[in-house]
Amino acid sequence: MTNRLYVTTPIYYVNDKPHIGHAYCTILADALARYTRLNGGETYFLTGTDEHGQKVQQAAEKRGVTPQAHVDELFSAFKDLWPTLACAPDRFIRTTEPAHQNVVQRALWQLHDQGLIEDRAFEGWYCVPDERFWTEKEIVAGNCPDCGRPVTRLQERNWFFLMSRFQDRLIAAVQSGEMAIVPANRANEVLGFLREPLQDLCISRPKSRLSWGIELPFDRDFVAYVWFDALLNYITALAPDLPPPTADDHALTPHLLASPAYQKWWPHVTHCLGKDILTTHAVYWPTMLLALGLPVPQRLVTTGWWLMDDAKMSKSVGNVVDPLVLRDKYGADVMRYFFLREMAVGQDANFSEEAVIRRNNADLANDLGNLLQRVIGMCVRSFSGKIPAATRAPSHVLADAIAYMQLLQQPQTTREPETVTTREFETVAVTAGQARLNRTLTDTMALTQKLNGVLTSDAPFKTVLTDREAAATTLFHVLDGIVVAARLLAPVIPAASAEILRRLQVRDGTLHPGTQLIEGPPLFPKREFVSGGLPVEELHAQPGAAMATSGRGLQDFRTGEFRAERDPSNLVDIETFARSQLRVGLVLAAEAVPKSKKLLRLSIELGEPQPRQILSGIAETIAPADLVGRQVLVIANLPPRLMMGLESHGMLLVAEDADGKRVALHPARAVPNGVLVK
Repeated sequence: MTNRLYVTTPIYYVNDKPHIGHAYCTILADALARYTRLNGGETYFLTGTDEHGQKVQQAAEKRGVTPQAHVDELFSAFKDLWPTLACAPDRFIRTTEPAHQNVVQRALWQLHDQGLIEDRAFEGWYCVPDERFWTEKEIVAGNCPDCGRPVTRLQERNWFFLMSRFQDRLIAAVQSGEMAIVPANRANEVLGFLREPLQDLCISRPKSRLSWGIELPFDRDFVAYVWFDALLNYITALAPDLPPPTADDHALTPHLLASPAYQKWWPHVTHCLGKDILTTHAVYWPTMLLALGLPVPQRLVTTGWWLMDDAKMSKSVGNVVDPLVLRDKYGADVMRYFFLREMAVGQDANFSEEAVIRRNNADLANDLGNLLQRVIGMCVRSFSGKIPAATRAPSHVLADAIAYMQLLQQPQTTREPETVTTREFETVAVTAGQARLNRTLTDTMALTQKLNGVLTSDAPFKTVLTDREAAATTLFHVLDGIVVAARLLAPVIPAASAEILRRLQVRDGTLHPGTQLIEGPPLFPKREFVSGGLPVEELHAQPGAAMATSGRGLQDFRTGEFRAERDPSNLVDIETFARSQLRVGLVLAAEAVPKSKKLLRLSIELGEPQPRQILSGIAETIAPADLVGRQVLVIANLPPRLMMGLESHGMLLVAEDADGKRVALHPARAVPNGVLVK
């Protein structure tokens, strides 16, 4: 299969400034493009702005300027932001561009000629902010079911796209995987929506109510519905610069099929989008394409919402986070890493500055940055600041790290399946190709943790005094591992990765013994966040006590003191313990439970016909992204328990660290889901 990726974001509505939802989706698309190129592939990355519609017209009228002048001022807030977040789109599209207007009008003409657009008298409930009609059954207490704001009863003539004719074809495309929807539970949502008869889509607005839009070429009293207009941007970017439609030449599809860019990129398209616009992308858009005689999109990657205190971020609530503030405070690399590590694609994730700082301090400052500083420092002290040569066989621990390093870099052999698998190991190319970037980062950072473990076990700072060649071998391979980690992390933290390779004087992707290393300040300075009166660093500074049993009781190896034996009244016999069914399960999904600070709702595969729903009070210390795709241990034969109105069918096994933070337990290597722990 050709290793190409045409990746898009939604085009963002210009009537408000960018927020972290926009930033996350664009960073995700940028990272997917970078991982594809890392894997030797070609990419085309599209983003842009949606500039038509009633909200824009009203905002312009309020300011006393034309809609075009209004959007010309606002679109740059998006376009100028992306380079500062290390996002490098190949094309930034605006729906006010003449080229896009020509594509939209040609699509409208073609569907009209094919008898797939007809005018009807229509009456319905209209939501001005969403610019969308709703039926009587869909509205909730007189309000829009999407945004919750009041709707208005309107009666008018409009043009309708006969979307209902393509319902069966769309269902087949979703069920067959012709149009893959990631994660799989979102595909089930779309199929659930399609169980009811599909309605035709109103695709016009009368100019008497809305004049700011693309005019219908066959009825100049109307403009196109903003979503019909906006969705076509994905093929405008691949179309030749088509002239405006004329009476003799007004179809779209023949010109599009003759476009080399369309032929090259459309078969490899991935749309990144938020779950709140899944229906427009998974129903409206593919039916429009089918009606035009074009293939449906290859893949829709659907993201969750960023939550604050378990509530969706919203301007009306006042909890929206400005990505410019985050960038200026923590830097683009930290921001990119946090977003992609913290959120599993398709799942909601909680945002807090404390969580950003924890990721910075634990993953980037300690595991990666401090590792680089330590190794360069050892080379400066013992090898004149040069890269030493490896002349000895590696130790057992080092050999394990080298083997892991080599496995991570294996090429991607398939883009399927799009769901989490139970294989013991998946390469960076595979997980990144499946848009599971939180897993990609987890696995890559496991390499830095292994390399830190090598420094502890091999102790080159000590062995250099007695066995210089052994120390040199350890340091060379650890440096080589840092190069691998930097290369695999480059799609997410490009600036820091480039700086690592510069300090190690890497040429042609390779370390060269004898090369002078470059010293520098810490890549990721540690941050401080006060929680309960203590900085984050101090909260993690209390080591746990190592315990052992003896005839006198439990001995604490740290202090040498003995503590009393266990209370005999708490002991259970083996028959009682054997009645507990401890099983291994795979976490398919994890999300916060609304209105609960402690509970996560987990969907866990236990080798049964249906996944189990299990609730666990771990939300304060374990991010959902840390669980999705991981195997865990479950007590499977507990009676159902009602928690926050939800039934929990089992219990997740966790331990507490020295700070009282809960940690999920995982098997040392992958085993079949549902097996008993004995």
